[in-house]
Amino acid sequence: MGHREDLLEGAKRCLLAKGFVRTTARDIVKESGTNLASIGYHYGSKDALLAEAYLSLVGDLSDAFEGEAADGIEAEPGSIERFREVWSNIIGTMRGPGSMWRLSMEIVAMGDQLPAVRDHLAAQQRDAERALVALFMGVPQEDVADETLDTLGRFYTTLMTGLIAQWNFDPERAPDAGALTEGLCRVIEAATRK
Repeated sequence: MGHREDLLEGAKRCLLAKGFVRTTARDIVKESGTNLASIGYHYGSKDALLAEAYLSLVGDLSDAFEGEAADGIEAEPGSIERFREVWSNIIGTMRGPGSMWRLSMEIVAMGDQLPAVRDHLAAQQRDAERALVALFMGVPQEDVADETLDTLGRFYTTLMTGLIAQWNFDPERAPDAGALTEGLCRVIEAATRK
């Protein structure tokens, strides 16, 4: 690995151990075995590197979102069963101690102190929405229309953010996929009742 990759891996380890606010450039250098100048050369700033490290951590989880089935998600695209299956897989990534999702809450709570990180991640939000819609609807990401992102993508992102908050705040009472799916079914039933 070169310095760029070493920095990214070191930053990922620092984020998981210390979070955004407490990670210093010196921590990353120590963890990666590189030097301070490498951060600026390869990433522009410590905050840009931390944002990239966070996105890489999320990317590392993307396979878990699809579950352990040989061909990925088994349920019919767009179905209630798929909704339950995908959320079950996503929630599975939140259950462990030291889940990386606490970093998301740190950005929500401390974003004003980390404007470069927050802005970098906000710029990537549309790609995250596109990936979620593709996963739930069973379509290639490039086939997800912008108007779908503005509705369904934001809906899934809002659910994701709420789940992350609940699993970080009170994991004993946070909903599982079954409860989330039952809630959706009740909303649909109430909305379609004549």
